[in-house]
Amino acid sequence: MNLQSSSVNDGISHQKNRILLVDDDDELLEITQRGLERRGFEVVAASSVNDALGHISSKHFDVLLSDLHMPNCGDGLTVVSAMRHKHPKALTLLLSGFPDIQEAVNAIREQADEVLIKPISANKISEIINQRLAHPGDHSSKIKESVAVILMRDATLIIEDWLSRLKSVEELISLPLTTLDRTGHLPRLLADLALRFQGIPGGQPRQISIAAREHGCLRRIQGYTIAMIVEESRLLQVSIFNGLQNNLAAVNFDTILLDVMTIADEVDAQLKEAVLGFAEACVPQEKPGAALNPSLTGIDRKEQKSALLAD
Repeated sequence: MNLQSSSVNDGISHQKNRILLVDDDDELLEITQRGLERRGFEVVAASSVNDALGHISSKHFDVLLSDLHMPNCGDGLTVVSAMRHKHPKALTLLLSGFPDIQEAVNAIREQADEVLIKPISANKISEIINQRLAHPGDHSSKIKESVAVILMRDATLIIEDWLSRLKSVEELISLPLTTLDRTGHLPRLLADLALRFQGIPGGQPRQISIAAREHGCLRRIQGYTIAMIVEESRLLQVSIFNGLQNNLAAVNFDTILLDVMTIADEVDAQLKEAVLGFAEACVPQEKPGAALNPSLTGIDRKEQKSALLAD
């Protein structure tokens, strides 16, 4: 069954709008493709996310029409993000059989122009596409956000993700610590990471993270080993990258490679400071309990927020 791009010579001189149609149900894919082609569109069909990404990188498209679940929840958002990056002026539509409000919110956040609820006819889809293409300003690209803003805005979500991953590591969860004992250092480490990006392209140079050094001291007191500190650091890096993945449509792709390198470098540098603090077995030079305070110690929160938003 050949579901690749097809174009019927109907004698019309104008160029057809090209649609990338993505659905992992081959039967629906074929039916929808035929219906849209009969209504004057050129259709390129893809039955998987990988196929869709390949087409996006090699062809120009005016419209993306993708199923939201292929087969995993939210697979369509990956295709939307790639289309927005490669073809920012393209119309992006998602098809979903589950009209869940949060899914619709997430889809719009990821820059889909509209979520269409199945069942829906090819004729109705054609009407929506033609109407949307007639008003291209309605689906303009959203403003990109700096990595620093994303890190600080989603710090709580990153920490929650980190804690959930930590709970699957028996060695780490075996220590009888409270949630605050486990996570109290993370807001300060994330704040130090955000500062790497503030006003300096590529996040250079860096300053020594006092918070990381004090964290190492505290972990020794709490009974950690160096191997456990290393594992915690690895999980933090995974959670940070997961946070960026969840904001993929808002990230500036022009700097994303440098941003990823900066994140990895800062997390590794913080790990080094933590190990040094662990080795020194020092006592944190703060008021009792300050090292466990989840607030941004030593940083004026109002000024920091203003600085990041102005970035």
